Amino acid sequence: MTAKRAGALLTKRERQLMDVLYRLGRATAAEIMAEIDGAPTYSTVRTQLRVLETKGHVRHEEEGLRYIYFPTLRRSAARRSALKHLVDTFFEGSTAKTVAALLGGEGARVTDEELDRIAQLVNDARSETR
Repeated sequence: MTAKRAGALLTKRERQLMDVLYRLGRATAAEIMAEIDGAPTYSTVRTQLRVLETKGHVRHEEEGLRYIYFPTLRRSAARRSALKHLVDTFFEGSTAKTVAALLGGEGARVTDEELDRIAQLVNDARSETR
């Protein structure tokens, strides 16, 4: 399974590990463990890193006795893959339904600056399709 396909299959803890790796770039299991809330054990972090390797999200290099882990995809590619999965799964592939869900409802607190930025993105998208 490719990392793109596996993107939707990450557990909460796996996403936390990936967030740390994206932030640090490269790290040992101990360095990752130190950055995660909830005090996971060293063996838990190592096990989850092996799972992430199996899913194709992480690789490692050996430096002496240490394993140095790093993401296989740039964060932007992982973000696009996860977003595509979310839109396809919950919004029938519809960008409009996704935006409506983000802008509507009680929990939506969109600032004027964010609305201006969204309007600019819409205008840019219109220009590109013509």
